[in-house]
Amino acid sequence: MLLNLFNEMRAAKVPVTVRELLDLINALKHNVVFADMDEFYYVARAILVKDERHYDKFDRAFAAYFKGIENLDQHIEALIPDEWLRREFERSLSDEERAQIESLGGLDKLIEAFKKRLEEQKGKHQGGNKWIGTGGTSPFGSGGYNPEGFRLGEEGKRQGKAVKVWDQREFKDLDDQVEIGTRNIKIALRRLRKFARQGAEDEFDLHGTIDHTARDGGLLNIQMRPERRNTVKLLILFDIGGSMDAHVKVCEELFSACKTEFKHMDYYYFHNFIYESVWKNNLRRGNERIPTQDVLHKYGADYKVIFVSDAAMAPYEVTQAGGSVEHWNEEPGYVWMQRFMHKFKKLIWINPYPKHTWDYTASTSIIRELIDDQMYPLTIEGLEEGMRYLAK
Repeated sequence: MLLNLFNEMRAAKVPVTVRELLDLINALKHNVVFADMDEFYYVARAILVKDERHYDKFDRAFAAYFKGIENLDQHIEALIPDEWLRREFERSLSDEERAQIESLGGLDKLIEAFKKRLEEQKGKHQGGNKWIGTGGTSPFGSGGYNPEGFRLGEEGKRQGKAVKVWDQREFKDLDDQVEIGTRNIKIALRRLRKFARQGAEDEFDLHGTIDHTARDGGLLNIQMRPERRNTVKLLILFDIGGSMDAHVKVCEELFSACKTEFKHMDYYYFHNFIYESVWKNNLRRGNERIPTQDVLHKYGADYKVIFVSDAAMAPYEVTQAGGSVEHWNEEPGYVWMQRFMHKFKKLIWINPYPKHTWDYTASTSIIRELIDDQMYPLTIEGLEEGMRYLAK
């Protein structure tokens, strides 16, 4: 039972387990939902999906499995003899309803009139007292009123059913495989959080107030506490210019998300690789450079460090003195990276190029070795993996 649905979920990369499938089957056995596709969708999603980033994958797998199920009632009707349906319908009528139908000449007469009117009608109709449609007082339709008729189509006031809830793709922006954006970058960055209450006591403490008031025999004793803040400190360095021009938009989104998520954050720019100086203002990068040694002295070892670069360059730019394409560098770039690795406890490299392309450039392999292979792609999944590493 539901094994094919389970297989669709696994094929769509939804991390569902056999335990969750058994829970869903158990829910159906206990009639948590019955004969309602929308209710089954919500129950199945609640049981099978544990992370919001997989909601869109679930929707696509659900739609693939149940494709065409909306026409199931028509197939069932075709298998049931017409006489059985008539008999069951007549059995469900009250005496008053039977009398109302008889006023039109009986059930057969009503069905015959319906078929004739359906042939005459050429378009959609809403309201009125004759044509088949919604609203109005015609004996045929949906959402209206006529005591001597019968309903055609959906029950009244069921707007929005034409597009199934799983086809609306409301959660596609949360999918960790879709194009990255500021919103889902923020979601990924939240993996790197460490909250603490520091500073002035300017936030009302409800539980503390209740506790102290109870201890004081009911005499109100208001308690305040410091605001809860993310105490993670972040230093982020962006490669700018050259091949990174193609990634300006996504880097801007990453920068914007970091500024929102981290109260203790600072940033610098470099080109291709880290050397003896960095800068803050790209327009004045020629005469407002900041010695990299000052950066190493300024920030404590508790800062988390992120380099953002495509790592695509000539190998000598990393390994040789004078390897920089902009100036003469007295020391090779790798020496400066080793100093960063020695100073800071946690450092990662975010690469906007897809992971499967990294082996095409020798410089990428050299840099990965320098940073203990802590390089991650600039995707939601890659950011989450990187944040988990920094949070350890």
